[in-house]
Amino acid sequence: MKLKVHTQILIAIVMGVVVGVLLGEKTVHIKIVGDMFIRLLKAIIIPLIMASMVAGIVSLGDVRKLGRIGLKTFLYYAATTTLAVTVGLVLVNVMRPGVGVEIAEKTLDLSDREVPSVVSIIRDIIPANLFAAMAQDKVLSVIFFSLLLGVAISTVGEKGRPLATLFEAFNAVMMKITDWIMRLAPYGVFALMAHTIGTMGLAVIRPLLTYMATVTMGLAIHACVTLPILLTVFGKYSPVKFAKDVFSAVATAFSTASSAATLPITMDCLQENTGVSNKVTSFVLPLGATVNMDGTALYEAVAAMFIAQAYGIDLGIGHQLLIVLTATLASVGAAAIPGAGLVTMVIVLRAVNLPLEGIGMILAVDRILDMLRTAVNVWGDACGAVVVANLEGEQLNK
Repeated sequence: MKLKVHTQILIAIVMGVVVGVLLGEKTVHIKIVGDMFIRLLKAIIIPLIMASMVAGIVSLGDVRKLGRIGLKTFLYYAATTTLAVTVGLVLVNVMRPGVGVEIAEKTLDLSDREVPSVVSIIRDIIPANLFAAMAQDKVLSVIFFSLLLGVAISTVGEKGRPLATLFEAFNAVMMKITDWIMRLAPYGVFALMAHTIGTMGLAVIRPLLTYMATVTMGLAIHACVTLPILLTVFGKYSPVKFAKDVFSAVATAFSTASSAATLPITMDCLQENTGVSNKVTSFVLPLGATVNMDGTALYEAVAAMFIAQAYGIDLGIGHQLLIVLTATLASVGAAAIPGAGLVTMVIVLRAVNLPLEGIGMILAVDRILDMLRTAVNVWGDACGAVVVANLEGEQLNK
């Protein structure tokens, strides 16, 4: 029986650790496989951002006609994702899991690497030359233009339909290429893990545990404090009762690590147990499964800071705010991608010019964190549906 990619990656991680311990510094010859995998990820980022964001905006239809439900849903999703990332950044600055790893001299030459200034990044959000921005991997510039293009296509009506069809096809093609690359992930993970252990030793496991604890704590705070407060205040719904009502959906999300696969169960739980109308669930939940990734955005922010700390790169408050912005937008634009956490992590790292090689450190615990953040994603979507339904005046089963 063919193993799933997640299972293959777990096996690759274990084999990478074993090979790293046995070969030590000799794993430098294996690293080329990991480097090629990272280059593949870098190669698809710009076209993937443009394709997925334009297609995503166009799929909403004319944004001027979304109405009250659309506005309330977008405001909720933007607020919760921002709160999630903020919680993650506060924790990673307090716990500082990457400090003391000291890997910069061992694995990467950082002499010519410079973190761009906050002013320059903000200025470059609006590209003077789109193609130059794409060539220079200016992620925020591409995100901005893609959002602008998507909104424009959706508002011009039938005249924009050929272009909308083009980007829908382009997005489908990019998804297929991404799927092919993710099938190579076990080989890349094996090489990166072997090199990480071979050059750093098993001592890297300790900071990884601290990193894992930081992400888990952040997810717990967001799921058990932030979202229940919003549910109580704006949804007028008991968080304890709601947890029982949607337990099967959250449990399915945890076991499958897929928001999309959990969508039918989430819709059924909300309509049957809480009384949220089909009108709300059919809009809020599919949109949430596509653009609302609280857990993923929090994880990306913590992971980016962990990598920066491990490489001894100091990121001030301005750069961290840019991580908030990029993680939020990246979780919107690439949420439907298979292996979204890994791909969107590349987007966040590129935005503040952090070394992509650092991804090799966090892969060992990514599967467990993927399950946790997906459960939080679905829990956040479900809370959002209740909040919107209550604000729309629906009678819920409180």
